[in-house]
Amino acid sequence: MRATVGHALNQANRPVTGIRQQPGTPEDELAHRFRAGDEQALREAYDRYGRAVLHLATSTLVNRSDAEDATQATFVAAWLGRETFDPAKGSLVGWLLGIGRRKVIDRLRSVARDNRVVETVRQLPDPVPSGSDPDTVVDRLVVADELARLPDEQRRMLELAFFDDLTHQQIATVTGVPLGTVKSHIRRGMASLKRRWEVDGAAPGARSAGLSGAR
Repeated sequence: MRATVGHALNQANRPVTGIRQQPGTPEDELAHRFRAGDEQALREAYDRYGRAVLHLATSTLVNRSDAEDATQATFVAAWLGRETFDPAKGSLVGWLLGIGRRKVIDRLRSVARDNRVVETVRQLPDPVPSGSDPDTVVDRLVVADELARLPDEQRRMLELAFFDDLTHQQIATVTGVPLGTVKSHIRRGMASLKRRWEVDGAAPGARSAGLSGAR
């Protein structure tokens, strides 16, 4: 990897000088149309400034795919939040680059979390081989289906606890989430699962399997 995450974060945080647009210029007109919700202006903004945002992303992110994802996320966020853009305070490209920096930093943090999870899982001892117990397979499928209905953070914590068999402390370590918050997410997630199992009439085995994963 050509730079550490810390170095990359510093690089991503360096200010990017936006080009101040002059009133009455094509850039000024495009900015006002963009803010007004003109979809053609969105396409024009992407054609005109997409390379600048991608350059910002590729100068920090090693993976080209990650840089392209960050660029796309930048324009999605900009379009959804276009009403917060004030042409009187700066140029559209400067505003987009500001959003781009935040998306790059978010991506760096996400990659770092994913790498910690992968590394922690790699260091775990190999699971004890077990037979293909049909009940166990069904239990895990039931739990997976129920987990998919939970809010993102609760689902993620329970997946790490149940499927990756991580303790609360290990989950806090690999995700960077405070231990108390991890326990809170798992507790609320387990409560939601329990209520759903009681309503749906899930197999008792699935209930016990899910509970055994969160420690």
